[in-house]
Amino acid sequence: MVYSMGSVVLTIRIPRELREKMKRINVNWSEEIRRFIEERIKRYELIETFKEIRSRARKRRVKVDSTLLIREDRERR
Repeated sequence: MVYSMGSVVLTIRIPRELREKMKRINVNWSEEIRRFIEERIKRYELIETFKEIRSRARKRRVKVDSTLLIREDRERR
């Protein structure tokens, strides 16, 4: 994946033992970490979108006493 909009360097501190284990595995760690961060952000944004939808739905909700609706329906018969 190429990032044409510019990029920044993110530095993290990890235990030396973990770094040694990472060296033994043939993995592009930069790409793995980048993908992890992207997926985590997508999930977070999705959760935030659901919260916003739920909030808007609550505001639109019409409060009606269902017993009144049932009575009306019965009276029409």
